[in-house]
Amino acid sequence: MKRITSILLIVFFAAGALLLTHCRSKQQAALPEGETRVVVLCSGPEYFTDNEYFRANSLGESTNQANSRRMALSNARAELAGQIEVTVKSVIDNYVQDITVGDRSEFMQRYEGLSREVIEQRLAGTRVICEELTRTADGTYRTYLAIELSGNEILNAMNQRISNDDRLRLDYNYEKFKETFDQEMEQMREDRGY
Repeated sequence: MKRITSILLIVFFAAGALLLTHCRSKQQAALPEGETRVVVLCSGPEYFTDNEYFRANSLGESTNQANSRRMALSNARAELAGQIEVTVKSVIDNYVQDITVGDRSEFMQRYEGLSREVIEQRLAGTRVICEELTRTADGTYRTYLAIELSGNEILNAMNQRISNDDRLRLDYNYEKFKETFDQEMEQMREDRGY
C-alpha cells in the first residue's frame, strides 16, 4: 500500500511539474519598460481573411453610440473592399495571362469595371461576426467590429456578371477562372501562416 501511495505521489508531482512548465512556456515575453499590452477586441487570427472568407475589422469612436457603430462598419467595409479589390485584380491578371484574347487591354478594363461593380454590390451582404461596444472614461463610445464576406459570393457574382457580358463571355472559361480565384484565396491563407 505504501508503494502504491509513493508511486501515486511521484506521478502527481511529475504531472504538476509538467503542468507548471507548460504554463510558463505559454506566458508571453516580458514587455519593455514603460509599455503595456493592449487587447484589441474583435481582432486576432480568427478574424483574418482565409481561403474561404474575406474578413476585416475596425474601430469607430463617437460621443453617439449609433455613430460609433456606423463609423466602425464603414471603416471595416472600406478595408474589406480594398482586400477584395486587390485579390480580384490579381485573379484577373493571372487569368488573362493564361488565356488567349484579342485585345488584352480592353479585356482587362472590362473585367476590372465588372469587378468594381460586383464589390460595391456584394459589400451590402457582409456579415458582422464580432461586435463589442465600450464606453471610455471621457464618455465616448467605441465600437469594435469584425465583418466577413464569403469568397464564393464574390466568385459567383463575378461569374454571373461575366456570363452576362457578350464580349467577355466569348473568351470566358469559368473553371479556369474559379481555379485562379481559389489559388489566390489559398495564397492569402498561406500568407497568414495557417
